[in-house]
Amino acid sequence: DAGKLTHVSKDDENYSLVDLNRAGIALLEIVTEPDLRSAEEVRACATALQSLLRYLEVNSGDLQKGVMRIEPNISVHLQQDEAFGTRSEIKNLNSFRALERSVAFEIQRQIDLLERGLPVVQETRGWDENLGETVSQRFKEEADDYRYFPEPDLPPLVVEEAWIEQIRASLPELPAARFQRFMTQYGLNAYDADVLTNERAVADYYEQVVAAIPKASPKTVANWISGDLFALLNQAETRIDETLLPPGELAALIGMVVEGKINQNTARSVLAEMFQDGSKAEEIVQRRGLSQVSDAAAISELVRRVLEANPEAVSSYLGGKETVAGWLFGQVMRLAKGQANPSVLQSELEQQLAEARKQFEN
Repeated sequence: DAGKLTHVSKDDENYSLVDLNRAGIALLEIVTEPDLRSAEEVRACATALQSLLRYLEVNSGDLQKGVMRIEPNISVHLQQDEAFGTRSEIKNLNSFRALERSVAFEIQRQIDLLERGLPVVQETRGWDENLGETVSQRFKEEADDYRYFPEPDLPPLVVEEAWIEQIRASLPELPAARFQRFMTQYGLNAYDADVLTNERAVADYYEQVVAAIPKASPKTVANWISGDLFALLNQAETRIDETLLPPGELAALIGMVVEGKINQNTARSVLAEMFQDGSKAEEIVQRRGLSQVSDAAAISELVRRVLEANPEAVSSYLGGKETVAGWLFGQVMRLAKGQANPSVLQSELEQQLAEARKQFEN
C-alpha cells in the first residue's frame, strides 16, 4: 500500500492530507473484466467478493476499517456503438450502499452528458454522501498518467499450473457451493441459505447446531440463528465466533422448546441470559423455575378462572367478536406467568369457549 490521500474542504479551503500509516503493507488488487451492466450487479459482485475473501481468510473484508475498498470504473455508450465509452473511476468507496448509489449516479451522469452532445472525460471522481453525487478529483488524460514502469528489484513471477491446482485442491467449500448445498441438504429457501452462508463462521456455527439437535428441523435452527441470535449479536456489536454461546448450548435450548419443556417466549429470555454470561439453558430454567406447564388439568383450571373473571369479554366473544379469544389467551398466559404450553392452552381455551357458546345458544 502506497498510502492514501484524504481530501478536505473546510472554512473555504481545499487541501489534501497524506496518510502513510499503511505504507508498505501488502496490497492485493483484483481487477475484473468489464462484465457488469448495472449498479445492482456491481453491488452483488462486491458482496460476493467480500464473502469469498472472508471464507479464504485473506482478510476480514471490513470496508469501514479500510481493509477492503472498491473503486468501480464506469463507461456508457450508445446502443449502436460497439466500443466502450470513455470511463471514469470512483475512488475509495467504503460501503456497499455508497457503491450502488455512486455507480447508479455516475451511469446517469454520463448518459446525460452524451444525450446533450457533451464529452465524457477520463478522470477519477469521489462520492459525496451528503450531496448524493460523484465529484471530480483528478483528470487522467492518458494511460501514461498512471506512471507504470518495471521494478528493477522484482524479478518476473512465474506461476506454474501445478501449483495453482495444488492451491485449488486445498480450498475450503466456497460460499456459492455452500449456498447451493444448504438449499438441497437442509431444505432452506434461497434467502435463509444466503444469510447463513455469507460468512464462514456463521455457516460453521449453523451446521454444528443442526448436527447437535436432530429433533429440530434445519429451518427451525435457521430461524433461531438469523432471528434471535443475530439480534443479540448486532446489539452487542460482536461476531458469532466471539460469542459466549457455543453451538451445543443453543442446540440444547432449541431442544427444550422442541420437547415442550419451555415455550418459545421463555426460550427467548433464556437465550438472552445465555448470551450475556455463557450460562447453560438447563441451569437457567431450573434456577428461575421456568419449566413449561403442559398439564391439561392445571391449564384447564387457569382457563376457567380467566373466563369467570372476565364475563364481559366472554359475552363479546359469544356475540361475534371472535378476536377477543386472543385477548383471553393472553390473560391465561399472564396468569401462568408465561409458562403455559401454548398448544395445550389454545386447545383448552377453544374447548371451554365452545361449551360456553352451547350454553349461550340454549
